[in-house]
Amino acid sequence: MTGIGLGLAALGRPGYINLGHATDLGGRLDVDSMEAGAHAVLDAAYTAGVRYFDAARSYGRAEDFLGSWLRLRGLGPEDVTVGSKWGYRYTAGWRVDAAVHEVKELTLANLRRQHAESLDSLGADLRLYQIHSATIESGVLDDRAVIDELARLRAGGLAIGVSASGPRQAETIRRAVEAGGFDAVQATWNLLERSAGPALAEAHAAGLGVIVKEAVANGLLTARGAVASLLGLAGELGSGADAVALAAVLAQPWVDVVLSGASTVEMLRSNLQALSLSLDPDRLARLDGLALEPEHYWAQRAALPWN
Repeated sequence: MTGIGLGLAALGRPGYINLGHATDLGGRLDVDSMEAGAHAVLDAAYTAGVRYFDAARSYGRAEDFLGSWLRLRGLGPEDVTVGSKWGYRYTAGWRVDAAVHEVKELTLANLRRQHAESLDSLGADLRLYQIHSATIESGVLDDRAVIDELARLRAGGLAIGVSASGPRQAETIRRAVEAGGFDAVQATWNLLERSAGPALAEAHAAGLGVIVKEAVANGLLTARGAVASLLGLAGELGSGADAVALAAVLAQPWVDVVLSGASTVEMLRSNLQALSLSLDPDRLARLDGLALEPEHYWAQRAALPWN
């Protein structure tokens, strides 16, 4: 495993909140074209050594696209690690201008329904199943019926994880570690939103795998976001701003996998430059001023338009 995985949030549905997502898709929004585009990015990732692939029930056709790619390439659990998530339902109906794109439902009934759907798409290739965007407020980590069902799936050989979201991510992560029964945690950590770092370090020390999502902050930490200090350092290193943002995550000693959210082959290749960058403490310190208060960051994220 390279340390970089591929998340399919931007590959499985025509609408997403990444800056410039519509431009990346170039108007090719029919299912067949999007499946071909997803397969091209998956091919490039696998060729480059990426071995972790992350989907979710709410990512449109992401599980289907990933499953069809695995079958076409003859790949299985001995070749790659596939993770997915339950808890949100995709409701956009393949429309970019939908009023509601996904609905959260962290219930036992939805877990059972979506696990069956995930198995239909991914079968035995599914190795890690995660609660999607758990929060303290949702109460899912204290729902005995859900926790017992996850324990049953884990006893059957499926690794169980929890992804966290929102300004109280650290509390969610610590609650999951305290509760036990989880093999991995996934959370947002990037140069703008660093609040989950200490809790992720604790999860790593407790033996859980740590997956970092949204390393480029939905495009804000790429050239499209035009962050001057980040662009300046990227210019010095001869890379893209996105690669520097990903390298900053990889520099954290508690990270196992950081996800690329690339929606094109070119974007993926730029992301993968992070593997060859060395960010020493002095260079990292030059980016310290980018950190925002969690509430500010998540309010800014919530305001991003689907495109």
